[in-house]
Amino acid sequence: MELSRLIFNLPESGDFEALALKVFNYQFAHNSIYREYASSLQKTTPRTLDEIPFLPIEFFKSHKVYSGNEKPELTFKSSGTTAMTRSQHFVQSAAIYKHSFLHTYQKMIGLPNEQVILALLPNYIEQGESSLVFMVDHLIKASQNPMSGFLLNTPELILERYQKAIEQNKKVILFGVSYALLDLAEKGIDLSKALIIETGGMKGRRKEMTKSELHEAICQGTGVSFVSSEYGMTELLSQAYSDKNGFFTCPAWMKVLIRDINDPFSFVPDDKSGGINVIDLANLHSCSFIATQDLGRKTGDHFEVLGRFDHSDLRGCNLMVE
Repeated sequence: MELSRLIFNLPESGDFEALALKVFNYQFAHNSIYREYASSLQKTTPRTLDEIPFLPIEFFKSHKVYSGNEKPELTFKSSGTTAMTRSQHFVQSAAIYKHSFLHTYQKMIGLPNEQVILALLPNYIEQGESSLVFMVDHLIKASQNPMSGFLLNTPELILERYQKAIEQNKKVILFGVSYALLDLAEKGIDLSKALIIETGGMKGRRKEMTKSELHEAICQGTGVSFVSSEYGMTELLSQAYSDKNGFFTCPAWMKVLIRDINDPFSFVPDDKSGGINVIDLANLHSCSFIATQDLGRKTGDHFEVLGRFDHSDLRGCNLMVE
């Protein structure tokens, strides 16, 4: 449709705010859950980004957040323990998701066909229906290299493939969930020429650590100079990647705003911490305006992730539609 073409042609297609308001109007008209939420807040005619209502991410656990009537091509579920209700994200178009993650990856990480891409994502594979596994699997296939692949609990094989790739002048990318990367780092394997991309938390497998503590431990164990992170989630169709300083960069169609932790419907200026709100225009057929449970800080076009809210910190953000 016309809107998706405009989204992926940013900035050529015009002003981000103007396009975001068009996406809001589309989703307000076609997404009953979002329309009810926006109406309950009396935020039905926003004129600026700051006036757009952000749907609390918890809605994806209890409601079908979907814009339109077409049957979704994909359904993704969040990771979690068996006691948790997993969020569900209904994706109308696999092509839109692929376009979004591939464009961003090529721009920020490189061309897959010049790389060997390895993945340590055990819990995501075990639970299934993961958007992250879908993305990494597509990147592995795009690398067209038989050494690329998902590797579980096989540090010797990871080292073997890494060394062969370096001999062939291939760049090695290693995606990994935090606890699996820590397990690997404790083996003391030299992966110093690889780019390690950490994708998430401990999932109850390890003691929680700050991002800086985690990355320092991985650097010490593997010899890499820094660890990148991928900021994405089941409920989004876009990702941001961090640099050596821990600052994330978004694609043109994604933007982060930082909300006040005491007033979830207002925003703080640059360099002040608060809750992360994400605008993901690629998420056209779901909801593009999501209030996450992450804490962060924004500086210009970049942001950093500082941690997570606990339930006592939500302060009104969990206003639910009856």
